[in-house]
Amino acid sequence: MVRIAIYGAGAIGCFLAARMASCCEVTVIGRGATLAAMQHQGVRLEEADGTSRVIKVHAVADSAAAGVQDYIFLTVKAQQVRQIAGHLAPMYHETTAVLPAINGIPWWYFQQYRGDLSGTCLHSVDPDGFLMRTIPAERLIGCVVYPAVIVVEPGWVRHLEGERFVLGELHGEGTARVRALSQLMGRCGLKAPVRKDIRADIWVKLWGNLALNPLSVLTMATMDVMLSDQGVRAVCQQMMTEAEKVAAALGVTMPVDMETRLHGAQQVGAHRTSMLQDFLAGRPLELGAILGAVVELAHTVGVPVSMCEAILALTALRARQGMDVITPH
Repeated sequence: MVRIAIYGAGAIGCFLAARMASCCEVTVIGRGATLAAMQHQGVRLEEADGTSRVIKVHAVADSAAAGVQDYIFLTVKAQQVRQIAGHLAPMYHETTAVLPAINGIPWWYFQQYRGDLSGTCLHSVDPDGFLMRTIPAERLIGCVVYPAVIVVEPGWVRHLEGERFVLGELHGEGTARVRALSQLMGRCGLKAPVRKDIRADIWVKLWGNLALNPLSVLTMATMDVMLSDQGVRAVCQQMMTEAEKVAAALGVTMPVDMETRLHGAQQVGAHRTSMLQDFLAGRPLELGAILGAVVELAHTVGVPVSMCEAILALTALRARQGMDVITPH
């Protein structure tokens, strides 16, 4: 039986574990209360249709206890990959593949890249090249995550919508390993199309998130409120316009127009972005991968992004201040 490890037991990690457990051997690497809950009773999954079930999974605290795996999904925040990268080796066999199921521009963006920037290190997500050195590029498969899932309590998640995990080899070729994984995930009730250009899919998801996520932290507003406010919507549009030019300079063309993308986001309704949820919980923000990398890429290709730079600076300061109230002296 295919062995799947899921490193990170947050919302997406638990959802993926619960679904994949029906057709393969799943091990989840977690910690704290979530690990205890999984070991005691398994993962409780509430589906979008209201049904609920508890799925037994093998839950452990570290990679050594997980054993050798065929595929390893990294379902942690982008800034947390650095903390776990050095602990993956005990799970490797000769052909083990690693899938970073993370938000934003990944550290591997220019690995196995066809272009002048091949091998470029993105300092906003991998400051000293540690991730590039630690996780071999040949083990990586790109993964763009679309399901919306929230944590109800440790080990208990609620699936709101979406079942798509887009897959793609970094070099763009269709390999036996990525096709096999796509078929396996399909048997588990997930949609896992294989793309020739996984970087384009990264940009499609990122396009709205790079604006709406940081703006939600600055405004403390839900998606529908932000996009119903004409001033905030205009800021969002300017950021997306700048980002589209960066993507174009890298050879990526957005397959949908901006208003279609914004309409889809607005239809989500009274939903707090993942970045706002992290901010309210006092957790570090994925700002580097979601917006910092876009600004860095803009500087690399010579595209002006003044609005993105301004929102990045404001959100970074807001993150450093947290929820503290500033009072005049």
